[in-house]
Amino acid sequence: MLKWFRRNKKDKNKENREIEESKALKEKEEQLEDGKEAELKPVSFARAEEKEVVVEKEEVIEKEAVVKEEEEIIEEVVEDKVVEEPKEEGKKKKPNFFNKLLQGLTKTRKEMTNKIDSILSVYKKIDDELFDDLEEALVTADVGVSTTMELIDRLKERVKAEKTSDPNEIKNLLKDEIKIMMRETIEDNKLNIEPTPAVILVVGVNGVGKTTTIGKLAYNFKKDGKKVLMAAGDTFRAAAIEQLEEWSNRAGVDIIAHKEGADPAAVIYDGIHAAKSRKADILICDTAGRLHNKSNLMNELNKIFRVVEREYPEATKEVLLVLDATTGQNAISQAKVFKEVANITGVALTKLDGTAKGGVVIALQSELGLPIKLVGVGEGIDDLQPFNMDDFVEALFE
Repeated sequence: MLKWFRRNKKDKNKENREIEESKALKEKEEQLEDGKEAELKPVSFARAEEKEVVVEKEEVIEKEAVVKEEEEIIEEVVEDKVVEEPKEEGKKKKPNFFNKLLQGLTKTRKEMTNKIDSILSVYKKIDDELFDDLEEALVTADVGVSTTMELIDRLKERVKAEKTSDPNEIKNLLKDEIKIMMRETIEDNKLNIEPTPAVILVVGVNGVGKTTTIGKLAYNFKKDGKKVLMAAGDTFRAAAIEQLEEWSNRAGVDIIAHKEGADPAAVIYDGIHAAKSRKADILICDTAGRLHNKSNLMNELNKIFRVVEREYPEATKEVLLVLDATTGQNAISQAKVFKEVANITGVALTKLDGTAKGGVVIALQSELGLPIKLVGVGEGIDDLQPFNMDDFVEALFE
């Protein structure tokens, strides 16, 4: 029974194959009758589509490669910009001292140098009237009467000696004469802090920026690697000790202070011994700023000086007078008083960036023989800078 079933199934499969072969043969004959083109066209069209698809794929791949290369180039350019821009910003944030001085003297240039330019542009020849106008411009800028008169006399002699006839040459001659005058009276504008240890006694009237100058000075010294100590010797002005303590924290240096009303000389005495024990490089001492009684001021300062000489004879000494540039000729008057009662070795001129009276610098050095050692050209903690005569004059006439 099983054999019959298998044989029957085999015969049936054979019959099915024969039927399928017959159908296929019939279809083939019908295609031949319709012609071979009908069979070939679809095949040819399909191959053409395949070629176009391949070409399009190649174009897409090429475009993607180009886009990728462009994106890489753009990324490189962006990266370059990211690297370069902070450098440029860094330069803007940290201008050098000459640029700060140039900005700080803007008002003085408008008051003095621009006036000189206007005067010289009017005259066709050099005569006494031109010199009179120049004299007025210098006095207005607080160069001082006696200093101005000497400058004009020197300028006249120079013009005569060099046989100058063009008014436009006067400006450079005036600039040279100012440099010469300032160099004749002062040879060195550096602070007396070498060799260490050193003591800086800071004097000046109240309100000129004495405490701020001490704080900025301490900050600069510490930044240069010096070990600094402060002594709060102004025990009379209200809040003077607290203000100096704030600056000591800001500058990151120690301070020696007593209670308000204590003996200033006693504070300086303790400051000296603290500086010795802590091996400080520089001791900066604040002092009272009273001018209403010259004899009291002189007695107080002399007492402090005696303590310093007796207790710290090996230290280098600097007596720094702080003056406010915005007060102009009043600063000259203050300098004269302090010069009478103390051996002033240098001047710190504050607020030079906020005044049109920058000509006072010339008068202080030329008339009083006091070297300008520091100038304040901004409110920042690092805006108290060493004074450079050539830079000052160049910035003034820029």
